[in-house]
Formats: sequence, C-alpha cells, structure tokens
Amino acid sequence: MASEWMSFESEGDPPAAPAASPWKLVVVDDDRAVHDGTRFALQNFALGGRGLEFLGAYSGGEGLALLRAHPDAAIVLLDVVMETEDAGLKLARAIREELGNELVRIILRTGQPGQAPEHHVVVDFDINDYKAKTELTADRLFTTITAALRAYEQLKKLDDMRAGLEMIVGASADLFSERSLTRLAHGVLLQLNALLALQSDGMLVLREEEGAEPTVLARLGSFAADGGGDLAAWMAHASAAGGPVHRNGCVHLYVRTASGAEILVVLDTQTELGATQASLVSVYCTKLSAAFDNARMHDELVRAKQSLEAEVFERTAALRTANERLEIQSGQLKRVNAFKNEILGTVAHDLKNPLAVILGRAEMLGALAAELPDDQRGPLETQTGHLRTAARRMTRIVDLSVSDAMSDAMDIAINPRLVDLADLVRTVGEMNASLAAGKSQTLLVSATDGLHLHCDPDRLGEAVDNLVSNAVKYTPAGGRIELSAGCEGDTVFVRVCDDGPGLRPEDLARLFGRFQRLSAQPTGGESSTGLGLSIVRKIVDLHEGRIDVLEQGPLGGAAFTISLPLRVSER
Repeated sequence: MASEWMSFESEGDPPAAPAASPWKLVVVDDDRAVHDGTRFALQNFALGGRGLEFLGAYSGGEGLALLRAHPDAAIVLLDVVMETEDAGLKLARAIREELGNELVRIILRTGQPGQAPEHHVVVDFDINDYKAKTELTADRLFTTITAALRAYEQLKKLDDMRAGLEMIVGASADLFSERSLTRLAHGVLLQLNALLALQSDGMLVLREEEGAEPTVLARLGSFAADGGGDLAAWMAHASAAGGPVHRNGCVHLYVRTASGAEILVVLDTQTELGATQASLVSVYCTKLSAAFDNARMHDELVRAKQSLEAEVFERTAALRTANERLEIQSGQLKRVNAFKNEILGTVAHDLKNPLAVILGRAEMLGALAAELPDDQRGPLETQTGHLRTAARRMTRIVDLSVSDAMSDAMDIAINPRLVDLADLVRTVGEMNASLAAGKSQTLLVSATDGLHLHCDPDRLGEAVDNLVSNAVKYTPAGGRIELSAGCEGDTVFVRVCDDGPGLRPEDLARLFGRFQRLSAQPTGGESSTGLGLSIVRKIVDLHEGRIDVLEQGPLGGAAFTISLPLRVSER
C-alpha cells in the first residue's frame, strides 16, 4: 500500500546527526507500512540543526494518549479512516479542544479524499494541511514537513513570548509589592529562574552610585558561601556588553536604574540565552529598574516617616502642655467674666433706680421753677438742667454696661411646651399698651383662637415683646401699630407692623447684627442697645422658624413676621 502513494529519491550521503534536541513527529495511522515509509523517507531530515523523533500510534485513542504524554510534539501526520470512518477527525478535534494544544501542526493524510472533503475538514476541524497519500512523494513530504516545522517554530516563539510576558506582568506586581531591597532582590532571582525556565544558582549585586563599592543583596545556592569574585570588574564587563552576556559559565544581566543605581544579576547556567529569552529579559529589566527605584524611595520614605513621627510626637507633647495651660487660663477667664457680669448686673440694678428718682425730682423742680419769679426761676432752671444732663449721662453709662453684660449672655436655651399662641400674643400686647398710650399711639392686637404649638412661651414672648417695643420706639407719636397672629398652611405666624419711617436698603444687611444702630432714630428719645433684633433672631432659630422683614409693610412702615412650623399633632 505504501508503494502506491510514496516514492523515495536518494539525497546522497546523510549529514551528521544534529546535537540539538529533535523535533517530535507523531504518525497516527492504522497501516504499519505508512509508519515505516515515513521513517525511511525522513530519516535524514534536519532543520535548524535538529533532526526528527518519530512517535507512532495506530488508532485515534492511541494517538490522543500519545499526544497527552508529549504536549511538545511539533507535527501530527494523521489518517482519517482508522478504527472508525472519522476517527482521525475526532482526534483532531480532541487535540484542539480536549488537550487545548493550539501549537501542534496537524497534517491530514487520507487515502480516500472524498471521505473527508478538504474545505469542510480544514475549516471545521482546525487542520493545518490536507494531503492525499497518493501525492506525497519523498520530496513533497520533505517540503510539507519543513513548512509545518517552520510554522510551528514561529508559533512556539510567539507562545513562549506570550507566556513570558504574562509571567513578567505577574512578576511586575510582585516586584512593586516588595518594599525591602533584600526581599526584592531575592524575589528577582527566583522570578528570573522561572522566566527563563532555569533552575540555577545566582546572586544580585547593587551599586548605589558610581564609584561606590557593590553590595550583594541576595544569593541562591552555591553563591551563598561564595564572595562572588571581583564584583566591580564583573559589573564593568556586563555594562560594556550592552545586554545579557554569557561569561565563565554564567549569564550576566546588567541594569541601570533611572536614579543612577546599577544592578548586576548573575545566573549560573551553561546554556546561553536564546533570542526570545533575551527579549523577555530586556522587558523584565525595564520593570526591574523601576521596582528597585521604587523600593529605594520607599526605604527613604520610611526613614523620613520615622523622623517625622518623632518630631510630631515632640510637637504633640508641647501642644498638649500648651493646651493644658490654655484650659487653665480659659477657666480663669470664665470665672473673671462671670464675676464681671455679676458686678455689672448689680451696678445696673443699684444705679438705675436712684437715677430714675433723680430724673423724676429734676422734672418736678423744673415744673416748680415755672411758678417762681423771674429772678429766681433762671438760676433754678439752670441747676435743674445741669442735674438732668448729669443724670441722663449716668443712665447712658449704665445702659452701655448692661449691653456689655448682655453681649456675653447670648447662649439662650429654650424649654418648649404646648402653648396657646393667641394668649401669648394678647399678653404681649397688654404689656406694651401703656407705652404706646404714652406716645398717643394706637396698638391693635388680633389673634386667631385655638393656635396651639410647642414653644418656649417665655423666650417667644420675649421675641415678640422686642418687636412690639421696637415698633413703639420708632413709630412717631400718634402713629399706628398692629400685632397679629394666625395660621397659614403648615405654619403659624406672628406679625408686627407700623406706620413709621420703615427701613432703608442698607439697614437690611446689618439688621440682625449685635450692637447695630439703624438709620431710623427713636421718636421719643428712648435709648437702644442694638441687641434686641439679634436676640429675636436667635430665639426664632432655636424654634426652627424664620423671621421675614419688609422695608415697607401693610401700614407703610417696617413689618416683621415670625413663622414657626406646626407639628402633625398640632395641625
């Protein structure tokens, strides 16, 4: 059967057997003559200094087991019809899918081409070549095997490069995770052995800067007890080589980092690096350079961090001592301030009453002076004027002292409870009725009954009273003031408006500031501390409400509206 599809031609004297490891050729065919003929035709074949190693199988099952045992096989010469009509096709699919072998070149040889149509087989079964047994002469077989081996060699290089790059990517993560220079150096030796498929001893040498003595950071195997020879000379020779160099039975790899440090890696191996290995080492060295600079900078950062931590500890201790002194001084200041407020309150209370009496008597003397003769009236009115001026001056001084005390008393707290807002508003109106009557003003109070909400009646009453007293203070004699309370949706409001001069635009920006004096002046000579509206704002904020102001309200003067939210139960 073999004589029908293959002929042999003499090629002269066979060359010497190559010393390199042979290419593995697997023949899967149920015809023993095919095996013998293939061996005979290719017995002198050599490519790249490598001969062929023949492996044979006589069925699809044997072929699958053989390829599982030899995953580095380069070519499979595969028959289609063996134990079954499609045994070869099933084996081809198993090689690709079950074994996951994408590199081996599958050449289909069949004596019955119609049994397996070429187009269908090549596409569906990932076949690399399709030959009829009748067309495979010795020359054609030589050409086919040569082309297949070259394709396999290129794919193998690409696959080795891919695997190496994957290993470099994985190793890069490990390199950058290592922080200690010695641990990093040891890891580099292990990773290079894995990358180059070696199991060799080695060492890694570092020179921090030019002219310094090289330092061995890590050793493996026989290098552990060996000083390593003249490290500076080795480093100089590797640097001059410009790439991996094989010298005295060792591979020397030289790397210069971006920071100027020099690294020498020595691996004890008798095998020189191939082109693929050299390319992978070049890529790996790029990562290695950055990793060593990273590790060196990390070591410097650790030292700087330790120094900084010591300095921070010292500064923290000093700050703690200063804070303790400040706390002691703050406590003393609080006690002094409380004593000051107490003194000011006492002074204000004890002085204002006598001053009020003095002013009252001065007014009485002024009235009596009108009934005296002209020669007596003049001196008495003069003295009465001096007395009145001095008393009013003292009153202003007391008012300023009270203002200073009140400026430290803005820490207001509230005690809310359910309150009838209408009653609260009417009470405030009654309290201010006499003041308004003294200036011939009309004070109208209107409040919707049944307005119940949670608030602090004392504080809220204080806020409303401040607004009403301000209206009385700044409204001209004979003017009109309205105090009203009601409900709008989910809020209740208290509104105070008057027909006074109103507010100017420049007043709005500083309306609620402490110790702020507005453009309008009291119409009856009343005094003002400038704190009333700031206290109103604070009380309203504590009730989670808001206060709105109109420069010209319903009566023509200013209008202040306090709005407070109603709870569900209050609605």
